[in-house]
Amino acid sequence: MPDPILLLVDDDPETLASLASALERRFGADYRVLTERSPTSALARLEQACERGEDVALVVAHLWAPEMTGLDLLARVHDLCPRASRCVLVSYGDGPAYQHVRRAFVLGQLDTYLLKPWGDPEERLYPVVSEILGSWARSVRPRVALLHIVGERWAPRSHEMRDLLERSSFPYRFYSHDSAEGQCLLRDVGHAGGLPAVIFGDRCLTDPTNLEIARMLGVKTEPEGGLYDVVVVGAGPSGLATAVYAAADGLRTLVVERQVVGGQAGTSSMIRNYLGFPRSISGAELAARAHEQAISLGVEFLLIREITGLAARGAERIVTLAETIDVTTRTVVIRLRHRRRELGGAGRGAPGALRGQRHALGAGRVADHVGLSRQADRAGEQHPRAPEHRAAPRPRSASPRSGGGQRHRAWGERIAAGISAVRVRRGRAAHVVAGENASA
Repeated sequence: MPDPILLLVDDDPETLASLASALERRFGADYRVLTERSPTSALARLEQACERGEDVALVVAHLWAPEMTGLDLLARVHDLCPRASRCVLVSYGDGPAYQHVRRAFVLGQLDTYLLKPWGDPEERLYPVVSEILGSWARSVRPRVALLHIVGERWAPRSHEMRDLLERSSFPYRFYSHDSAEGQCLLRDVGHAGGLPAVIFGDRCLTDPTNLEIARMLGVKTEPEGGLYDVVVVGAGPSGLATAVYAAADGLRTLVVERQVVGGQAGTSSMIRNYLGFPRSISGAELAARAHEQAISLGVEFLLIREITGLAARGAERIVTLAETIDVTTRTVVIRLRHRRRELGGAGRGAPGALRGQRHALGAGRVADHVGLSRQADRAGEQHPRAPEHRAAPRPRSASPRSGGGQRHRAWGERIAAGISAVRVRRGRAAHVVAGENASA
């Protein structure tokens, strides 16, 4: 299979040669850099490539190309090669180009833009193209599977495992138990027990728990011990943000998550309204970046761990994990959310019963030493194939009469009932929870 194509289209031969030379130096080992001066010739070349089954990774077109505008060309490119990324080339000082490029972004007809002349390619050209190609490769190219699962395709447990691994971005492959590949794999590892079977290297687990899978993969599931300044329960966007801010202020921070990092946002195929990502970002990648940022600041993570208890001991709080492991901390921040919403009308074993969406609860409440925090976990999810259906995100909050508010009050009252030193104060939002001086 030939290398993927980077197609450059510009009627200016000097610009075309300079751009091709720069991209060839950096990406030539993995991509074929092709050039065309005419949009019509470029479309003909793409048609031939698609007929041969070749991959087109990126098309860069000058905005004011002859015969048709660069945006018209890129619209035709999307019809021919739906998975190809699209970039428009704009000259500095071209004021009229702004409204055209802005409209193309809003309608989902464009992935990014480049300004010419671009100067040192290390400053913007290479970073922008690298990001675009990385996103394309993650969505198109197959990953090398490190973990193999053999199970019943529509079994709830098989779905749960696959969902967990997808959201953690761990490379795996699933095989139906009645497929030739699945049966061959079971024979190779000598497995004759129950399903699902989880295979990692030369190890095979029979219907393991999520915690057993995590430990097999080397995930940290035990605390280091000692006194923590902050324990954050839940590793969705708000939990990760809390951990990053706490660790950046020098607080010893532990995050406990019952599943994987990212929460509901980790299931989003594309997030367009998260600050700082003009070319959009998938929920899984956003979670991975936040996870890495938190670790770089010294945050400790415990994944696939359930919390079974919360109690007070003087000025300290005792968080009890499953298997009766106690964690001592000065402050606890709890992030609440639904686990799953099942569609009605389908039996538990039916495919429809396996589809769900994780929803955040309503407005948060603050308690001294214990905070119930809420942030916009419902990041703007957009499907890359349906830009015409995009709508502006609608902020949600729960009033004291709403179901979300009632759930938060119920949780606050349950926590307060178990900790005599806690006084629950009902407010509109959870802002700061820090040691002895929690405030709303």
